[in-house]
Amino acid sequence: MRVSYRQRWCKLRHFCYFFKVQLQSILNIILESRRVYKKLAIQSFFLIFFITGCYLAPVKPTQKPLPQAICKPLVCPAPKVIKKIVEVQIPPKTGSKLNLPIIGEVEKIQIEPSGITYDARIDTGAESSSIHAENIQLIERDGEKYVTFSLRDPATETMVKLERKYRRKVLIKQKVGKHERRYVVTFWLSLGGIKELVDVTLTNRSDFDYKLLIGRNLLTDTAIVDVSRRHVIK
Repeated sequence: MRVSYRQRWCKLRHFCYFFKVQLQSILNIILESRRVYKKLAIQSFFLIFFITGCYLAPVKPTQKPLPQAICKPLVCPAPKVIKKIVEVQIPPKTGSKLNLPIIGEVEKIQIEPSGITYDARIDTGAESSSIHAENIQLIERDGEKYVTFSLRDPATETMVKLERKYRRKVLIKQKVGKHERRYVVTFWLSLGGIKELVDVTLTNRSDFDYKLLIGRNLLTDTAIVDVSRRHVIK
């Protein structure tokens, strides 16, 4: 049976078309495979890079927070009160228990200011001390009262003019006549090792042998008087 040329041509066309379809399918499969492989390759690359990075990255050690020390508040103990009873000996006011120096009824006493030394009469019966003074006057200066007066120095018989701050007035009872008011000033009186600031009354003792009289305002708690002796203090 003989095949015509046209039939052969149709078969050839069918074969070529079939071959083309098959080849196109194979190419599509190959291209699809390449896409899949490319995608898999990219994914594999990133997976390998990630895994390698995890191995190469330094592992930071996990640090646990340090425990904080809890300080307990210090409680100070209550202060101890120590009671101590100390016996304080109060010196007696009586002269016999004070171990006081003994002086006679007449002693040399220096007055300051002026530095005049007198033979003074020591009189335990007199409450205050007094001295013979002349030209006594009360003056006022800058709102303050002062007394000016003169004292006779027994050693030179010269008059020494002094001025002292006014203290007060006292009433002096005279043996003859009425009472007189006298001014009181202060002097430093020195008797041996004894030196005291004493109120002294300015008065007229011209009729007395001793121009300076020492009373109890100097003697109390200072000295013991032995009236049977004189000039005991050297």
